Amino acid sequence: MNKIKAILFDLDGTLLDSAPDFLYIINLMLERHSQQPISLVTVTQQASNGANAMLATAFKISIDSSELSALKAEFLERYLELINVKSSLYPNVNQLLDYLDEQGILWGVVTNKPAKYTQLIMDHFKLSNRTKAIICPDHVKHPKPNPQALFLAGSYLGISNANTWYVGDHLRDIQAGQAAQMTTVGCRYGYLNSHDECDTWGADFIIDQPQQLIALIEQHQPANLPISDLN
Repeated sequence: MNKIKAILFDLDGTLLDSAPDFLYIINLMLERHSQQPISLVTVTQQASNGANAMLATAFKISIDSSELSALKAEFLERYLELINVKSSLYPNVNQLLDYLDEQGILWGVVTNKPAKYTQLIMDHFKLSNRTKAIICPDHVKHPKPNPQALFLAGSYLGISNANTWYVGDHLRDIQAGQAAQMTTVGCRYGYLNSHDECDTWGADFIIDQPQQLIALIEQHQPANLPISDLN
């Protein structure tokens, strides 16, 4: 296997547990509309499908409903105001990023979340100054599963795709990573739909928690040189 010089991450469901923010906002909306609240499980099963899917499920309407546009506008307005109220990094994410920094392995974020939300999150968790690559759909013509965003991230980091791993919690992340000829890692702990089978995505590796990535790196970094000498 090639030397590991960079790791790219999806954001929601991979580094960030944002579902509690989504749940909080949607339940505020449901209360305003005199409807019953939904559970965190319901949100996490739809989070990767986007705001439309979460709202359609919460309000029990069709994804094609004419009501959805106004609901989405309300959701996004509230999200901008209440972002980072309930969200948190997954356990051991900071330790993982510290490890990468210590080993001289560059890292970045490639997400389908728009930049105005992503930047607020990265700033809040003090991650913005730790990476040169924060790539959002605003920065490319074609979002994931198209690999364009991964190619752009690689150019920012100055690392070949062959020496880069991409980590994500959705099939489109694995498809994008494969199209970019990166090693791919699926996150079984992320925002999987009830019918999702992470093991069928074709990822090179699967992890159940962020910290497992450290063991994977140490197992698959070429053994003839220390990790710190591979950059």
